[in-house]
Amino acid sequence: MARIKFENVKKTFGKVCALDGISFEIHDNEFFVLFGPAGAGKTTILNCVAGILIPDEGTISFNDQLMNLVDPARRNVAMVFENYALYPNMTVYDNMASPLRSKLYKTDENTIKEKVYAAAKMMKMENLLERLPSQLSNGQKQRVAMGRALVRDPNVFLMDEPLAHLDAKLRNSMRTELKEMQANLGSTCIYVTHDFMEAMALGDRIAIINKGKIIQIGSGDEIYYMPINEFVASLMGEPQINIIPSTIKVEGNKYNLCFEVLGKKISMEMPVDEKVMVKIGELALRCVDIGIRPQHIQYSFEKIEGYFKATVYSYESIGNKSVIIADCGDYQLRMIAPNGLRVRIDSDIYIHPEIGKSIVFDCESKNYIVRYDEEAVKALATIQEVR
Repeated sequence: MARIKFENVKKTFGKVCALDGISFEIHDNEFFVLFGPAGAGKTTILNCVAGILIPDEGTISFNDQLMNLVDPARRNVAMVFENYALYPNMTVYDNMASPLRSKLYKTDENTIKEKVYAAAKMMKMENLLERLPSQLSNGQKQRVAMGRALVRDPNVFLMDEPLAHLDAKLRNSMRTELKEMQANLGSTCIYVTHDFMEAMALGDRIAIINKGKIIQIGSGDEIYYMPINEFVASLMGEPQINIIPSTIKVEGNKYNLCFEVLGKKISMEMPVDEKVMVKIGELALRCVDIGIRPQHIQYSFEKIEGYFKATVYSYESIGNKSVIIADCGDYQLRMIAPNGLRVRIDSDIYIHPEIGKSIVFDCESKNYIVRYDEEAVKALATIQEVR
């Protein structure tokens, strides 16, 4: 139950700038996800909230109360570390009970037992309570660390990739449990992950962070449909978005998109969309990057008019679908395919990108310009209205 505010927070380690003057606010009772590549500064943010690290500059406040110099023990924060941090000489039960036996948050044993067993049931580890950490797998240790946080009633839950060491089936079930737990407890939760699906499934809002800077904050749908730049667009999606370097040529009232495939120049007429053309015209752009999601690329192994020829680079089966990667010379295109296809590497493949469902980026700054797909924009507006 805390509203957390960062104002111009900077943290350096020697010559490395881990947080570069970041400012953002996390709402009370919000499930807030930090998403970005390794080394982006996500864990540093958690450590600053917990009080493990003190910012070099800027302020951190809980409910408008300055917390920079408040002792970590008095912040009422529960943290799940990526490296478990379990007491090796204590059983699972005692590890989970340890926060409730501390001097600051001491609780009677009957209440402790009730909370530990409730958390153990949620973590599906009732049969592990008498074991020592040395007798557990990495996934089980991770669940103990999560259970130790869940027995608390903190102002803020801090979770640093808590599902990373769990098997796929348990990870999926735990996503649901975590979201329901946070809603029931009414606590603010800051969650770090590298997993796009986890970020989308759990976050009320997602902060994209890279090189110590907050790049974009919004709901999963907002960021997916309206990524602020190509970096964000490539993070939000699996398989990642295709980027086609292109130029726009105006011939009368027609706009043609021109790009190269294996050294051959291709020209495709762009769909008529006044909003897109006005935006591109305002910026006087002729050079653009076209972003197209893999599900919006049609393909065939037989020659079809309007399709351009490329070469199959790889074919990957990923569960309920497959991904074909086509070599187009200076770039590669990913497309979704059904399982069971017989695809030969280096064979010809004919491709047709649906330009009408693309995102237009500036080829120099790599920033978002406009989105073609009006249906996606309307869907996003409906989602925002419902919220």
